[in-house]
Amino acid sequence: MLVQDREDGVSKSPKGPKPIRERSSIPLSRTPNRFNGAKNLDFSTWVSENLYKILSILLLISTIAIFFYLRGAAGDTTTLLCLQSTQTHSIRPEFPKINWNNIPAILDKSTPYANFRSEKWVVVSVSDYPSDSLRKLGRIKGWQVLAVGNSKTPKDWNLKGTIFLSLEMQAKLGFRVVDYLPYDSYVRKTVGYLFAIQHGAKKILDVDDRGDVIDDDIGKHFDVELIGEDARQEVILQYSHDNPNRTVVNPYIHFGQRSVWPRGLPLENVGEIGHEEFYTEIFGGKQLIQQGISNGLPDVDSVFYFTRKAGFEAFDIRFDEHAPKVALPQGMMVPVNSFNTLFHSSAFWGLMLPVSVSTMASDVLRGYWTQRLLWEIGGYVVVYPPTIHRYDRIEGYPFSEEKDLHVNVGRLTKFLVAWRSSKHRLFEKILELSYAMAEEGFWTVQDVKFTAAWLQDLLAVGYMQPRLMSLELDRPRASIGHGDRKEFVPQKLPSVHLGVEEIGTVNYEIANLIKWRKNFGNVVLIIFCSGPVERTALEWRLLYGRIFKTVIILSDQKNVDLAVEKGNLDYMYRYAPKIFDRYTSAEGFLFLQDDTILNYWNLLQADKSKLWIANKVSKSWHAVPVANKSDWFVKQADVVKKVVATMPVHLQVNYKETMKSDETLMICSSEIFYIPRHFVSDFVDLVNLVGNLDIHHKVAMPMFFTAMDSPQNFDSVLNSMIYKKKSPGNLTTFYSAEAPAIHPWKVSSEQEFIKLIRVMAAGDPLLMELV
Repeated sequence: MLVQDREDGVSKSPKGPKPIRERSSIPLSRTPNRFNGAKNLDFSTWVSENLYKILSILLLISTIAIFFYLRGAAGDTTTLLCLQSTQTHSIRPEFPKINWNNIPAILDKSTPYANFRSEKWVVVSVSDYPSDSLRKLGRIKGWQVLAVGNSKTPKDWNLKGTIFLSLEMQAKLGFRVVDYLPYDSYVRKTVGYLFAIQHGAKKILDVDDRGDVIDDDIGKHFDVELIGEDARQEVILQYSHDNPNRTVVNPYIHFGQRSVWPRGLPLENVGEIGHEEFYTEIFGGKQLIQQGISNGLPDVDSVFYFTRKAGFEAFDIRFDEHAPKVALPQGMMVPVNSFNTLFHSSAFWGLMLPVSVSTMASDVLRGYWTQRLLWEIGGYVVVYPPTIHRYDRIEGYPFSEEKDLHVNVGRLTKFLVAWRSSKHRLFEKILELSYAMAEEGFWTVQDVKFTAAWLQDLLAVGYMQPRLMSLELDRPRASIGHGDRKEFVPQKLPSVHLGVEEIGTVNYEIANLIKWRKNFGNVVLIIFCSGPVERTALEWRLLYGRIFKTVIILSDQKNVDLAVEKGNLDYMYRYAPKIFDRYTSAEGFLFLQDDTILNYWNLLQADKSKLWIANKVSKSWHAVPVANKSDWFVKQADVVKKVVATMPVHLQVNYKETMKSDETLMICSSEIFYIPRHFVSDFVDLVNLVGNLDIHHKVAMPMFFTAMDSPQNFDSVLNSMIYKKKSPGNLTTFYSAEAPAIHPWKVSSEQEFIKLIRVMAAGDPLLMELV
């Protein structure tokens, strides 16, 4: 496995299925006598007597046909996932009933360690014989290593000084959670957490067996002690809560790697690579969950792993070990994993690994779920500089193991931030949130039952649930004064991206980046991607996501995993109203086709309150006399006349002042155009007037623009774009960093994207960090 040696995500219940009771026979006295009297054996009689059998057979055949259709519909699991998601939403789970005051204690009566106690534990899942990294872990003083086995673990597994829990030992511990755990998965670590708590744990380091602790010192960066003489009494840098709509951040940027993103970060956020304008501070002592960064192979998803290197070389990415640790305020989250994370006792309830989601989603969903509940007790997550070095074994895993991440995680973070509970005890809130997540389809009813079992087991081994504190999210946020703002500029470290090793250093152009972001940070960029989205969607987000509010990608083929929406270039204007409704606070909307390159640094002087389109570029915008033209032009001209005739007065007057003749059709390739907020209602009205009429995008856009405003009022920023009908042989000499846009320039692979970035770096040197 890439990120962890995680086994198949298919859950196998430890208990066999219960036998289905046979249907009791119908009493003989109530059974009609089939041979009593004459029977009319014509077809209609036969049908009426066997109608229920016929319907049953037809229903069975239909079900089978639908199943195989869905399996082959998209060549992958997406359709089935949608069906599963729908089913999950439609099933209302039963809320577990627990008598919290009557839970008997569970004592260790089956292992040789009944009287053993330790406050500091390392819990790891093992599927093979002890690794060198695990042997080193076992030699760290003061920490007890606990290895949790599964069905793939060798029967003779043994490591001196390490406690090993085989499947047989786990079954005898008496924990309720065992009934829900798959045999062959790392989520069996849940048993290990309970065992450690049962045996005196106050700190639990959640790790895997492929990482070396840096300098063999867990406390070098982690805050192992939060109170007492050994605690670091210090303030901690904290992300600013200045933007309440920002629910998730990429911590790798803070530690020097802007172009790397962690597993569990919503894909729509991977393009946000600018560093923080400022931070705030918080007093230490409540960093109950501490997420460490990993050098070598950091926690990255399969999208990054398979698209950011060439060949079979191993990743060896380094982070800034001198960067300060950074905390997350309430309302903001970060991906948390299960192989480099320290939990303090007040957060032990958050160790539960869900069992109904895909393998590589379990710990990430746990992390988001736990962070939300952590706010209820006044705790927070802190991300620390590199604490381990993990080795890339160059073993990939299927993208399907992350399906629950890429489909749901963006929606999950927003749901969690908005969720509220009126319960008065933490465990009641925990169970209520697990139930709500099942209702929303983030996991299934199995995890609701699992949560109930987990909470009862915690109480049974002597765990005391923390007391609640008031939620800061529900209080007015104090304004951040100038004196409260703390600055930290992350280093720019060498790394490997897109198969190209970056050498040397690049001077910072942070001031320009901030300036561009401030100018376009509330503008939505909409790209129509006609090329292979699997190769380019993330690249476009990386390139433009640093600058714009968000990047929406449309394509002929929908791709849920990459957040690519279905669209049709010939009628692209039809998709605009839904996007407008989605971003009601956006300042404007910039449309771009993927064969046109945007030099955003040359758009700063453009007026964002005006319409932009290349109406002075003759090869893009031109009038065509309809006479003696093909039927297509004649039909398009007729449709335009119909639409114009139904326009409201202000739109029709504008249009006719520009278009003096009905016998001329205005054509615009419309590779790039901008619509400010105050023209959105007119644009939507025009789309509605067109309705189902067959009018091409190249015809609709100039009609819309001339109806919304006079061309003399358009901003002229795009009139100086470089525009050719055909792509020249040498793209490098064709490109100019002085132009606002370049057309055509086609990108269909990572290598072509690299070439583009290298030439665009003439206008934005920071782009070199992407390659």
